[in-house]
Amino acid sequence: MSFARLAPDAAAFYTAQSAFSDPNGLAPLYAELPADPAHLARTARDLMIHRLEGEPFRYAIPRDRLHNDAETRYLDDILRTIIGRNDAPLTRRREVGDRFVGVCRDFALLHCSFLRHAGVPARLRCGFADYFGSDGFHADHVVTEYWDNDRGWLLADPQLADSVVIGTWKVDFDPMDVPRDRFLVAGKAWRAIRAGEADPETFGLHPPEEGPLYGEWFVAHDMRIDLAALNKVETLLWDVWGTGAGGEREMTDAIYDLYDQVSLVACDDVPFDAARKLFAENEALRTPKTVRSLAPFNGPGEVVLR
Repeated sequence: MSFARLAPDAAAFYTAQSAFSDPNGLAPLYAELPADPAHLARTARDLMIHRLEGEPFRYAIPRDRLHNDAETRYLDDILRTIIGRNDAPLTRRREVGDRFVGVCRDFALLHCSFLRHAGVPARLRCGFADYFGSDGFHADHVVTEYWDNDRGWLLADPQLADSVVIGTWKVDFDPMDVPRDRFLVAGKAWRAIRAGEADPETFGLHPPEEGPLYGEWFVAHDMRIDLAALNKVETLLWDVWGTGAGGEREMTDAIYDLYDQVSLVACDDVPFDAARKLFAENEALRTPKTVRSLAPFNGPGEVVLR
């Protein structure tokens, strides 16, 4: 018996591929994929390695792959890289040397593409995980959110769908049902900070002692990325645009007010129509055709999106 219901327009929207998740001419590669969300997560995991996972997988990742793989925005290009290194069916686990070298967003995008192909509504969520080792720090992260007919929207972390990774981070929950107090979607983190319930210095890409990529401006950036993903614009995590796209010096009262609005839709219980409307009607938030990419290895530049 089904207890949860997803509005037909939201179901149709999140089941259709986006410009970023569409395999396009490589869709025949999906013919043998399983339909189960957990199996699809493991399939995605077995085709990729995170560019910081060289040590746990005992693999020296080539420098050119570190620089180039994770700059790949579109799923069809990711698939070309995967089959270019090993043209076996996607259901076959790759040796680490044959895998795409990505980041969390890439695991989630591939999983999301698989789920949409299987008819499961799915979307990327950007926020902060507390399960990557730094005590009390919430690390910038992306997961998949998928629809379960009995329980509603669930968070899945396909990056965790491997015993090596589970053991490395001592994960004690089901990667297909990530507790929402272990992964805070960006709007939820923002509201906790604004309410004085969380320290902004505990949210970011690195803890304060390792660099400046943390704090309120970083959480605002993640909300902008999350709102775009809720509208199926699944950019790279270092693509920037719009209001508040700089650093802490730009955190004005107007910017606080803007992201207070975003936090009401980039939250756990997303109001679908409001998320679509806010993104479509607000130029300060909507992703433009050209974004600035602050690529961590290849350097900053302007990129025209498809």
